[in-house]
Amino acid sequence: MLAKVRSCAVFGLDGYVIEVEVDYAPGLASFTVVGLPDAAVKESAERVRSAIRNSGFRFPTQRITVNLAPADVRKVGPAYDLPIAIGVLIASGQMAPNALDETLVVGELALDGNVRHVRGVLPMVAFARAQGFRRVCVPEADASEAALLPDIEVVAVSSLGELVAMLSGSRPLRVVPHTTHHRAPRDLTLAMPPTDFAEIKGQESIKRALEVAAAGGHNVLMIGSPGAGKTLLARALPGILPELTLEEALDVTRIYSVADLLPPGQPLVQARPFRAPHHTISHAGMIGGGRVPRPGEVSLAHRGVLFLDELPEFDARTLEVLRQPMEDKVVVISRAAGTLTFPANFQLVAAMNPCKCGWYGDPTHPCTCTPGQISQYQKRISGPLLDRIDIHLHVQRVPFDKLADLRPGEPSSVIRERVQQARARQLHRFRGTPLLCNADMGVSEVRQHCKLDDAGHNLMRTAMNQFQLSARAFHRVLKVARTIADLAGSERITVTHLAEALQYRQQTLWFS
Repeated sequence: MLAKVRSCAVFGLDGYVIEVEVDYAPGLASFTVVGLPDAAVKESAERVRSAIRNSGFRFPTQRITVNLAPADVRKVGPAYDLPIAIGVLIASGQMAPNALDETLVVGELALDGNVRHVRGVLPMVAFARAQGFRRVCVPEADASEAALLPDIEVVAVSSLGELVAMLSGSRPLRVVPHTTHHRAPRDLTLAMPPTDFAEIKGQESIKRALEVAAAGGHNVLMIGSPGAGKTLLARALPGILPELTLEEALDVTRIYSVADLLPPGQPLVQARPFRAPHHTISHAGMIGGGRVPRPGEVSLAHRGVLFLDELPEFDARTLEVLRQPMEDKVVVISRAAGTLTFPANFQLVAAMNPCKCGWYGDPTHPCTCTPGQISQYQKRISGPLLDRIDIHLHVQRVPFDKLADLRPGEPSSVIRERVQQARARQLHRFRGTPLLCNADMGVSEVRQHCKLDDAGHNLMRTAMNQFQLSARAFHRVLKVARTIADLAGSERITVTHLAEALQYRQQTLWFS
């Protein structure tokens, strides 16, 4: 007898249907899995056999052939255990053949028949809904994640025996109600809790610049001597970032589901990611890849912050691969199996010393580097990469008087409120488009929303001639000025807003 059960696989961030065909025929006892299975799928034979027996069912003693279609696509992972077991039970006459109409099944089996967590459930459920499936059966551990999407019935399964009982009608379906879980305290982040800005002494101009960066999603480079507070300031940034919208949260959750990085008990990512990879990270680790391509750090930082400390210490090739996703907001990975596109709309925050010893330009410590060493160190960061960074900051050492001052500064909660209001203005401005913040604007949107008066045109003309700004730099200055105007509650970009934006842009002159 032939049985067919539909399951799902994930390639990149997209799901596709896998039809599990199980044929039970007379012959010598055997269990064969075909259809380009990897090692984990081939081993499913032993897991399925033990799970069926330990769940109180009879395992057939004749020839069983399992085909995973389409046969020309490699199948990876243990998510096919549960549909294979159900197919064996249907083929051997222990279940009704119509029990799984319009139903998709995924799950890994333990030897005792319990159903374990699998990665990528959210993309699978999204695909099943798009393909018109009425119901999905998922592991109980993943049910809350699957229930994030409406308009599809999610059945939580704890064991093989329970699923058979539910499908046969002897036990009611354990349907999980749809919920967004979009309410959580701010400290439920994907990284360490952020530092409060009130605890950072001095650095008022840097705090202002980070507020502008948070309000518009702009890239930042901080340059300064060791101990000036660059890393502390960067780690305080998540505390003033605006709340994720529900669309953003689902987008980020889909990536973390595929990467299997969702925190336990938190099916929906509710805080903006903060990723801080070490400078020894590989090219594939940064951009994504592998035999079965997985998201890299640029995608894990989607809609959040990618913090690169000690920027010149990163491999030059690793840094250069950031240029395309910084511009296009996606990363394209080509492999023999196909071409994948991962979202990579991140906010880059980088920190670096001005030279190898770290003290070039410091008023209290002499620099021990030669001019050639300073130039060589700074040239590790290419001009095209620097041109894609909107805000360049020189972080000065904090004097003793400010460090010893016991009075707290402005708390992150107050700054975050201003940032949230500025983002609300941007969401209103970009309603009906995929844009969410000023940094997302392209050339046409800059032309539409960043109009200048005569005084602004004259200032930009002077800046372009004096500082030799590129066309990309010109548009990025306008986007930063638009954010500064949003923080001020102004519909128009004034000369004051432009002057502040240009001040952030020209900090790169400190290199010379």
